[in-house]
Amino acid sequence: MTISDMQNLNRAAMDYIASVIVPGMSLVKVREQCEAYLLSRGADSFWYWDVGAFVFRGDKTAVSVSGRDYKTDDTIVEENDIITIDLSPQSNNVWGDYARTLIIEEGKVIRSISNIKNREWREGLKMEEHLHDIMKDFVTADTTFEELFYFINHEITAKGYVNLDFMGNLGHSIVREKSQRIYTEKGNKAKLSSVEAFTFEPHICLPGSVYGFKKENIYCIEAGQAAEL
Repeated sequence: MTISDMQNLNRAAMDYIASVIVPGMSLVKVREQCEAYLLSRGADSFWYWDVGAFVFRGDKTAVSVSGRDYKTDDTIVEENDIITIDLSPQSNNVWGDYARTLIIEEGKVIRSISNIKNREWREGLKMEEHLHDIMKDFVTADTTFEELFYFINHEITAKGYVNLDFMGNLGHSIVREKSQRIYTEKGNKAKLSSVEAFTFEPHICLPGSVYGFKKENIYCIEAGQAAEL
């Protein structure tokens, strides 16, 4: 499988869980269903600390932790809820990496951002869309990881949000060994075009809020631009 194949698997898994998640379902069950879906359709394991689906809800969506320390909370999905799911499957050491924040209102996942009633949640997901859009407009074959770091963090602050990532970065290269990853961080002067692919995964919230938002895709540099895989 290629990286694109893995991302297509992730999209299908996220669509599946969004179709079956209901109030009263435990986060442990959400994780189990995501991981079972991934393994039954092509993944052979999970590259990030052997966790295939990191699942957070409510005030835990603004928490950023290393996979090494992650434990799935045994809490349940509520009638009106915010849930972030981060998927990390692999097949023959080819990685997928994909995250979305799902909004549940009146017991149903709201598929269209514009239809979300909670203003903070709606605007947070719109901000994630905005960050991905401006990233694609900004990046060229010559853009470095550090330049992208400064550009996006400036925009996050300018729009009144906070970067929640526990390392302060915005993504990493896609490789075959975790130790080989390089990050979208200060001081990394490598060009984005020097790696096969990279994630873009801003994790943000409003200052003082308990609700965090995340959208993660994998991109590569193609014809001098960032192309989603």
